Amino acid sequence: MSPERRPLVLCADDYGLSPGVSRGILALARAGRVSATGAMTNIPAFRVAAPPLRELAGRIGTGLHLTLTAGEAIGPMPRLAPAGRLPPLGRLMRAAFAGGLDRGEVRDEVERQLDAFVAAMGRPPDFVDGHQHVHVLPGVRGPLLAALAGRGWRGRLWLRDPGERPAAIRARAFAAKAGLVAALGLGFRRAAAGAGFATNRGFSGFSDFAAGEGSAADDGSAADEGFAASFERAFAALGPAPVVMCHPGLVDDDLRALDPVVASRPLEQAYLASDRFAAFLEREGLRLVPAPA
Repeated sequence: MSPERRPLVLCADDYGLSPGVSRGILALARAGRVSATGAMTNIPAFRVAAPPLRELAGRIGTGLHLTLTAGEAIGPMPRLAPAGRLPPLGRLMRAAFAGGLDRGEVRDEVERQLDAFVAAMGRPPDFVDGHQHVHVLPGVRGPLLAALAGRGWRGRLWLRDPGERPAAIRARAFAAKAGLVAALGLGFRRAAAGAGFATNRGFSGFSDFAAGEGSAADDGSAADEGFAASFERAFAALGPAPVVMCHPGLVDDDLRALDPVVASRPLEQAYLASDRFAAFLEREGLRLVPAPA
């Protein structure tokens, strides 16, 4: 009898960011190469991309990718986004750690993005995380937890904790970036548990997003070797209920206009669709699941 495979969530971030990103994630989800995706409901492209995602209900986890640093706010945010456009991450972080975020304003936008998810998908999200991990920041985590608890969703969804053990961080690529994000999220798991929400235990998938100046084969069979080896290090020293994030997608003009992460997405797309990735999962004894086990 073969040993049971170890479950992990492989979550594709940024669904709805652009038509190309959404098409890429849908293709991988249909092929069983990702097991969850987080949707950016404030981006206009999400409305068009939502119907095919609804068809995958029960096959993959679908969540809200809370967005406070890309595109425009759904409703008025006179302090954070006075002209409508959300700020870059650096400005949001400075405001968060200086106590400069209006918690009521943030909660209102969280509620609007949750409403947009429910309206498009016909149900609550399976999980919530944040674009650029904004959901764990001071002044954001509190309003988020309050909004979710206020909807009576305790025990119905899980939240992504970007923290990880120091030893596991050191075993992977881009350890400095992972360590910084883990530090930003200190206490998030405890706060989530106190509010009645489960989290993953173990997190990885960091990249410098600079790879990909070359191109990969259209069928994904010749994904860049250096990129593939680096990505596979994300699966080292996994926690007891791990999530690995990824950022696949097809490049289009909408993506170029909204996000700096462009060059690496086709490489991730090709690698995840490749025979090499399927063989890697088999060799490592891993199976993809929609929620942390």
